[in-house]
Amino acid sequence: MKTDIILCGVGGQGILSIATIIGEAAMKEGLYIKQAEVHGMSQRGGDVQSNLRLSSEPINSDLIALGSADVIISMEPMEALRYLPYLSKTGWIITSSAPFVNIDNYPDVEKLKADYDQLPNVIFFDIEKLAKDNNIPRSANVILLGAAQKALGIEYQKLEDAIRRVFGRKGDAVVEANIKALAIGKEQQK
Repeated sequence: MKTDIILCGVGGQGILSIATIIGEAAMKEGLYIKQAEVHGMSQRGGDVQSNLRLSSEPINSDLIALGSADVIISMEPMEALRYLPYLSKTGWIITSSAPFVNIDNYPDVEKLKADYDQLPNVIFFDIEKLAKDNNIPRSANVILLGAAQKALGIEYQKLEDAIRRVFGRKGDAVVEANIKALAIGKEQQK
């Protein structure tokens, strides 16, 4: 088993929390894990990207080569397109359709949607709206993770258990909100 994952978005969206949950679940499955993080501006709005590599065999490098990522998980639709050269021909993109417009020349959302329509393996949906509609506005990132579960090759229950461990110190309400978010995301899988 080998899964190379690129996680991306902008600062403050919860990308590194997704990486922590996946890493926790992978370690409990006895997988090897390597992670490399690239943080943009330390304030909200800067580019944040993380390479996360999981394998049943030892991993030599924490960086993902061009054309070899199995999954791109993105909290922001334009950010995922930035990493397309890294995606394998059979790879998946799971991305929010809700833009985080932080530049003057941000592309039209319909143009972004048209770009995604040209790709074979995409889950493109509004995680922000789902989070708000379900009274879990701070768990949009975990909705995205739920949609990516199948592409990651990690059992759903392992991700749920990881959420309990990662967020346990924040209290039952936070844990339950994130488990609810994971289930909502799972409903978006193709």
